[in-house]
Amino acid sequence: MAERFHIAEWYGRPFLELTEEERVDFARHRVGGSALTKAEVERLIVLEEKEVGGDLTHSETERLAVLRDKLDKQHREEKPCPFRTDTAHPTCTKPGGVCSFQLLSDEGGEIHAVEGERGMVRAMCPYRFHQGNTVFRHIGAKLLDDPELRQLGEVGFLESTGNLDSDPGADVGYIDMILVSPRPQPAMPLRWAPVEIQAVYFSGREMGIEFRHIAATNGELSMPQAGRRPDYRSSGPKRLMPQLQIKVPTLRRWGKKMAVVVDVPFFKSMGEMRTVDEVSNADIVWYLVDFPRPQHGAHRELIVVEELYTTLESAIEGLTGGVPVSLDEFEGRIEDKIG
Repeated sequence: MAERFHIAEWYGRPFLELTEEERVDFARHRVGGSALTKAEVERLIVLEEKEVGGDLTHSETERLAVLRDKLDKQHREEKPCPFRTDTAHPTCTKPGGVCSFQLLSDEGGEIHAVEGERGMVRAMCPYRFHQGNTVFRHIGAKLLDDPELRQLGEVGFLESTGNLDSDPGADVGYIDMILVSPRPQPAMPLRWAPVEIQAVYFSGREMGIEFRHIAATNGELSMPQAGRRPDYRSSGPKRLMPQLQIKVPTLRRWGKKMAVVVDVPFFKSMGEMRTVDEVSNADIVWYLVDFPRPQHGAHRELIVVEELYTTLESAIEGLTGGVPVSLDEFEGRIEDKIG
């Protein structure tokens, strides 16, 4: 029996449910530059609303025609993303289009997903966490008592003091997302919550090997040609932990809790993390999500599985995922290397 990580969802579709023709189509597809920018989508919506009211000027009519032509091209040449909620016409912008990984087995001569916790889907793309705004509504309800929030992506958080590559005041660090509760009156305080989203990277051979094999075998379902695995060390200690160390101390002084969204396998990959019972005593609120297996042909649905409260210090301990060996043991290892 062999077990290897392979695609779980591809351009939003369950990999094992795809037809051979669909697999070939996805394998040959190349994410291009045909998609409208977010600003163009917003402009298109405004112009279409004005068109309904008969208020378009001549130049606006021409601009609307150009944007519609671009949208038609986007629909022809790009793959839609069923998970993004930040635009009215979402397309996949991730090279290769792989949303998530899962562990497959060929036990019994049939390829299938491994059962249990080891077979849980591992999100590879941050947009996978956006599905239906489910987790964002959950965060809003818990932290701001308001599930209907506005999402603001990548708000500048750090400014440069001036160096070789940036001018003083230039944005050099961002918070992934800010959830904002609408103010009933302009004079009322702004109510918002910061959100950090962390997918997992993978280590191993590039996915092009699999795409070329799928195309060459006319989409026949097979085990992966090369070994890969989720790289939690790069995704956790090397990426997420520095983000928390940089941002949480300032947010803590501001009286804000950092919401961190990860999937269950990501959290379980970390070391033991001491939790606190009350959100008032926490610096970080972890929202753990899962993507349960769908009925035939359906999208997996994101669900919030658990909500945990930790301090920054205990989060760092967990993300580090280990304890130092003793001095004697470490020097013994040096001696072993010397030979």
